[in-house]
Amino acid sequence: MPSHADLALRIILAMVLGGAIGLERELADKTAGLRTHISVALGCCLFALVSAYSFDYFGSIARNDSSYSVDVTRIASSVAAGIGFLGGGAILKHGATIRGLTTAASLWVTAAIGVAVGFGQFFMATLSTAALLVALVGLRGPARWLDRRVTRDHQRVRLVLADHADPGAVMNALHAMRGVHVASLRVRDEDGRLLVEADVSATHRGAEVEPLLGPLLQRDDIVEFDIS
Repeated sequence: MPSHADLALRIILAMVLGGAIGLERELADKTAGLRTHISVALGCCLFALVSAYSFDYFGSIARNDSSYSVDVTRIASSVAAGIGFLGGGAILKHGATIRGLTTAASLWVTAAIGVAVGFGQFFMATLSTAALLVALVGLRGPARWLDRRVTRDHQRVRLVLADHADPGAVMNALHAMRGVHVASLRVRDEDGRLLVEADVSATHRGAEVEPLLGPLLQRDDIVEFDIS
C-alpha cells in the first residue's frame, strides 16, 4: 500500500494532467472544459486507487481459500465503458454537422490518463497528456486547412422573410442556387415572422457556402438572414 504522500501525489498529478487538457478545451470554447476534464481525471484516478489498493484483505482471503476469487482490475476496466455517457453528452448535432467528437475523445483519453496515474504509471500518463495536447493544439491549423481543402463546407441558413412574401419562391430559389446542395429545408412561424431554415453544403470540395448564397440573400423578400 503506497503512503499517504504518494496517494496525494497521484491525485494531484491526475488533476494537473486532466486540467492541462481541459484548459485547452476551455480556451477553444468547447462543451467540456477545465472543470469537466479535471473531474474525469480525478474520478478515474480514484477508481484506479480503490481498485488497486482497497482489496488487499480480500486478496489474502483468496490466497488462503482457493474457492474465493478476486479481480482487482474490474473497477478500473469499467471506466472505459462508463466514460461513454460523458462523451455522448459532449457530442452535439448542429443541422447537418456533428460537433463535439474531439472533446468526447479527449474525455476518453483523460479517463485513461487518470487511471494510469492511479496505478502509478506517471511516465505513460505524462507522455500521453503531452501527445494529446500536441494533437489538439499543434494540429488545429493543419486540420482547418485540410477541412477547407478536402471537405465540403456545411452551413445552417436561417432566412427571415418579408411580410406577405412567398416562401415557396424563396425555397425554389435556394434549390436553384448553383454549387449549393440543400440537405434539409423547413418553413415555420416565429412570433409572427415567417422563417425558412435550411442545412446546405457546397457541392465542390474546398468551396465556401456563404459567397455562393450571395444572390439569394440580396432578394427583396428576405429581410434578415443568419448563417452558422
